[in-house]
Amino acid sequence: MTAIQARATHISAPAGRLSFFRQLRSEYLKLTTVRGTWWSIGIVAVITIAIAFAVTSAISGPVENIMMAVLMPVQFTMLIAAILGVISVTGEYSTGMIRSTFTADPVRGAVVAAKATVLGVFMFVVSLIIFSVAAIGISPIAASKDMAVDWADPSQTILPIISASAVMALFALLGVGLGFLLRSGAGAIAVTVGIVFILPTVLGLLGMWLSDLTWISDLAKYLPASLAPNAILPSEGAEMNAAQSLGVLAAWPAAALLGAWAVVRGRDV
Repeated sequence: MTAIQARATHISAPAGRLSFFRQLRSEYLKLTTVRGTWWSIGIVAVITIAIAFAVTSAISGPVENIMMAVLMPVQFTMLIAAILGVISVTGEYSTGMIRSTFTADPVRGAVVAAKATVLGVFMFVVSLIIFSVAAIGISPIAASKDMAVDWADPSQTILPIISASAVMALFALLGVGLGFLLRSGAGAIAVTVGIVFILPTVLGLLGMWLSDLTWISDLAKYLPASLAPNAILPSEGAEMNAAQSLGVLAAWPAAALLGAWAVVRGRDV
């Protein structure tokens, strides 16, 4: 009797797993092929350059550092950076793409790390370009008012631009962490706005009304919105220098991402 060979009904999957480099490439493609990313970057560019030109044109007297005109918009654009980080995560949850992402790389911590790396580097590079273009653009106006941009002094120009770009990257990472933690776009954006804008206002009011409770005013100094300006152009007499402010600010996204890593590993999609 001729043996009848059974048809194979299962094809074994290859033993190899997705490399971290390929995961980075995947996250980069997802980030740069979404319209919302470029709308966010466009808004950041318009706000930064427009305010830089407006402030430089309006200044009539000498200022300590004309770079403040370029870097002042960070107080507004840092929220856009955080929201971009949020929607880069929650967009996948809302469309169900996150299932494909976790299927391609079951090591969920690697997914969080890849997305955070791509968002952080992308926001840093883009911000560096935008701030540099704004600084170069206002140079002729500043020079005509005897307030030339002093490129020979890196501490007054290059370092603040790098610090501002790092601040933008850190806020994007904060958004990524909150996005993984909450999975809801509306909820994560609401929490982001609360941390960036509402909480400083609330603590400021409480500090005025409850002046005896000095810990409230001390706590307000460690909020992201308070740390960001000092990390870029520290004021005289500040308790922390630029590096210290940047380090404390980095603790916020670090805590959010650590929480995201723990939560993502322990729950269903």
